[in-house]
Amino acid sequence: MTRLELHPDRLLPADPALRDVARSIYESVRDLPIISPHGHVPVSWLADDAPFTDPTSLLLSPDHYIMRILHANGERLEDLGAGGTPLDAEQSRAAFRTLCAHWGEFAGTPVKLWFEAQLVEIFGIDLLPGPDTADAIYDTVAAQLATDAFRPRALYERFGIELLATTDDPCDPLADHARLAADPTWHGRVVPTFRPDHYLEPARAGWNALIDTLGGVSGVDVDSYAGWVAAMEDRRAYFRRHGAISTDHAHLDARMEPLPADVAEALYAAARAGRISADDGATLRRHMLFEQARMAVDDGLVMTLHPASLRNHHPATFERFGPDVGADIPISVEYTRALAPALGAFGTSPNFRLVLFTMDETVYSRELAPLAGFYPSVFVGVPWWFLDAPDTMRRFREAVTETAGFTRTSGFIDDTRAFLSIPARHDVSRRVDAGYLARLVAEHRLTVDEAHAAAHTLVADNPRKAFL
Repeated sequence: MTRLELHPDRLLPADPALRDVARSIYESVRDLPIISPHGHVPVSWLADDAPFTDPTSLLLSPDHYIMRILHANGERLEDLGAGGTPLDAEQSRAAFRTLCAHWGEFAGTPVKLWFEAQLVEIFGIDLLPGPDTADAIYDTVAAQLATDAFRPRALYERFGIELLATTDDPCDPLADHARLAADPTWHGRVVPTFRPDHYLEPARAGWNALIDTLGGVSGVDVDSYAGWVAAMEDRRAYFRRHGAISTDHAHLDARMEPLPADVAEALYAAARAGRISADDGATLRRHMLFEQARMAVDDGLVMTLHPASLRNHHPATFERFGPDVGADIPISVEYTRALAPALGAFGTSPNFRLVLFTMDETVYSRELAPLAGFYPSVFVGVPWWFLDAPDTMRRFREAVTETAGFTRTSGFIDDTRAFLSIPARHDVSRRVDAGYLARLVAEHRLTVDEAHAAAHTLVADNPRKAFL
């Protein structure tokens, strides 16, 4: 039987002359704390600190990277627990067998790196996933999940997490966050993130009901555009009181364009009356996003922007399972003209920070690095979601560094619901960056000491500078 082994030099350069330097750089940052300022792990897991119920609901069902590849290779999403589909004990085991049976189809993907690292480094399992090992792996994981050492809080401590951010609806009461923060036995830091996307899409079905809810929880009359602004400011302040450090925004494009007050009011009235067109809805949304930037200057919440995902590409999948099951597809995006109004207004404000992410890597050297290389408010988000793979990360460093340097990137963002994959994801980033820095040392572009300092900047300094 083939045994699963993690090579200690995985992802480091193959050239022995570079590998020794890369190994040294990697070792210097390997054990630094994990700062995770954007993710989707439910805060209730840590607030309740209840044992995880089974391997599938922890390792498979929350991970849309896994779900989408299995679905592409002929498996049914309902058999994998997609969208919260309940699985009994037999179905959970069957789903895990499915994953292991398809393991060869994950070759060359970052999922293979992350998942195998979880098996070896968290569970001490040296069995390569496959049809003959699925039950043994499942049973070993299940047995460990039943112990106190594998409860959520114990794993948080074991992983060396310094900060973990969730992603939350503006009307969420944040009760689990409050409960966790008030627990005297809790010593970590988990913060909410303000995610108002649906409240900024006035042509979207259901928008008026959302705005009614916004008015209810804020206690503000939202029948005017000024009321919408006041309600948003109220909810942002509420999130800040509960520890939020950032807001998160994802629309089809990155445009933020202000409107005259009377035009914004007229479009808002049309939206509240249910008669706004798609084009006018996009125009108002871009104005609303500009207002979010203005609010960020006022309240200091970091603004993160990751446009250009065509959500729920397969309507039938969305209707049955809801969002976030792997059916979002990247599209191209433009930033330079799109952000000119907002950066013209706020780009040099000392109280504004804007982290720009993309799933279109063609813009790294052409747009994002030059923007971050001029505006003190702008940071380039490290590759995530479709781009958080080793080769893309290397290309990212090459594309961004020569224009923006090492200090204008965000720090690694894991962006995951798969809690146990967080250490592996950050480790991949640290290894790839170590290899890139080793090449610069070999080319006499950096000294060894400068490379070590740059590695520390990328892992520890940048996320604090960008988010904390």
